[in-house]
Amino acid sequence: MNKESKTEPLNYLALGDSYTIGESVAEDKRWPVQLAERLRENEVEINNPKIIATTGWRTDQLKAAIESDSELLDEYDLVSLLIGVNNQYQGRSVESFAPEFEELLQKAIELAGGDKDKVFVVSIPDYGKTPFGASKADQIARELDEYNAVSLEICSKYSVKYFNITPISRQDDPDGELVAGDNLHPSGKQYSLWVESFYSKVLNMVNQ
Repeated sequence: MNKESKTEPLNYLALGDSYTIGESVAEDKRWPVQLAERLRENEVEINNPKIIATTGWRTDQLKAAIESDSELLDEYDLVSLLIGVNNQYQGRSVESFAPEFEELLQKAIELAGGDKDKVFVVSIPDYGKTPFGASKADQIARELDEYNAVSLEICSKYSVKYFNITPISRQDDPDGELVAGDNLHPSGKQYSLWVESFYSKVLNMVNQ
């Protein structure tokens, strides 16, 4: 079936942790939900995202959740992956993160029907810039840079799009507008900046 004859709405699967489920923000402020809404504004028919994400999940916990989800479709038109902050936060080595992230990326591609052009990865934001993480800001930044470098390298290996939103999370925020009320997670406004930064690339993906 070619693109022109496909009338069913697109199905989008968002895989991750607190950043994908939108801890401490309203449901409509979650970045996958904002992304879907932006696509609709551009006349893309897309269902509400299927989100597999829970605050606190590491790579291994996300993998287990995907494998145990009985409601997954056989194939999605768009799949996103954002994972790793809890591996770092819990003191897991970046060396142990790498193969687990690669497995998840392989699974994401599989869930996209084997089409890597339907998959994108979002970098880990820097929570050292939040009030919660400020006391260890330098260490957090250094370790997350290592994690993000590994995920970027693996994405390059599979020719999967990688959207680096980490600089947005590091912007000066004197009025605290980019952090949610829990002083740790991004606000809906920060998530909208993420979406703005990669929206046009995702639009191109779904229009291919």
